[in-house]
Amino acid sequence: MTACQIMTSPEPDILVDISDVWVRFDGKWVLKSIYLKCYEGEILGIVGPNGGGKSTLLKVILGLIAPIKGTILLFGQKPGGQARLNVGYLPQISHADRSFPVTALDVVIMGLYQQMGLFTRFRPRHRQAALEKLEQVGMADHADKPFGVLSGGQQQRVQIARALVSDPRLLVLDEPSTGVDSVGQEDFYELLAGLRDSLQRISVIMVSHDIGVVTSHADRVACLNREIHYHGETDSDMDSDIHQKVFGRNLKVMVHDARCVSCNMRHVDHD
Repeated sequence: MTACQIMTSPEPDILVDISDVWVRFDGKWVLKSIYLKCYEGEILGIVGPNGGGKSTLLKVILGLIAPIKGTILLFGQKPGGQARLNVGYLPQISHADRSFPVTALDVVIMGLYQQMGLFTRFRPRHRQAALEKLEQVGMADHADKPFGVLSGGQQQRVQIARALVSDPRLLVLDEPSTGVDSVGQEDFYELLAGLRDSLQRISVIMVSHDIGVVTSHADRVACLNREIHYHGETDSDMDSDIHQKVFGRNLKVMVHDARCVSCNMRHVDHD
């Protein structure tokens, strides 16, 4: 076979392309000169301290905040509108979410409102689609249970099903491990990797203040504290100088490995 005959894999599509984005609130820069890309089929972790601009960056990606300067493309077009229909969004779970009187199935069906309209009557096919997503995340047996009685890890899976029910190309997750114990967190990140591998190369962007968890489960990581201090593989290039710029000097990083007790317990029934 000649060199001209060698087949190469196509480059993955760029789903999110951010170029020199600046955001300012009340005279203060929240985001400064942000350059960031997210590719098809990858899990991108965005880590940084509270108040470092992570949630603001997600809102920029979703088209909810317009930058003062710079450009952002979502699936090759401006964010918002039609582009946002291809995004499944999982906000931080609040105590209000947990007390709302709806079933797990109701929560998943809510994920179709953006496509169909708030006052559209749902058909049997919509209920079936929601049940299929609950099955996909291992929660079909809990479909008719009140959302508020589920454990933190179970609620998290239901919220993922809600984000998936519209068949998005990109999942955007804001602090997805909030309120979930360490064993539930490990199960959750395993679920994300499985979804990425099984759903036609769906991509995931997740933000967290927990650099140890993100670097253990993401394909690439961006370290954000108003500016991007690192954007690349989750390896040793993230030296202590980068950690200090993002989190300050008093940072302790806990990385999960095969010896981690909570990881080894992930197969124990902890519901």
